[in-house]
Amino acid sequence: MRLNTLAFGVALGIVWGATVFLATLWVILAGGPGEHLALLGRFYLGYKITILGGILGLIYGFIDGFIGGVIFAALYNLLAKAKK
Repeated sequence: MRLNTLAFGVALGIVWGATVFLATLWVILAGGPGEHLALLGRFYLGYKITILGGILGLIYGFIDGFIGGVIFAALYNLLAKAKK
């Protein structure tokens, strides 16, 4: 079975972007310090634990998840073809 690389990339991008956004909102609403989540600012330039930072994290997360999903699906297809 082959994976559609574009569809897998979009799906993983949506999931990862939404995860970063919802985690940011969770920390804001809970009023916690969120020091572990703030470490994303080292990878996602401009990310902070704010509403605007959550939107930026959503965008960065989508791009990050999309690229990771496309690479994963392409490697899966390559290895599945080699197995036959």
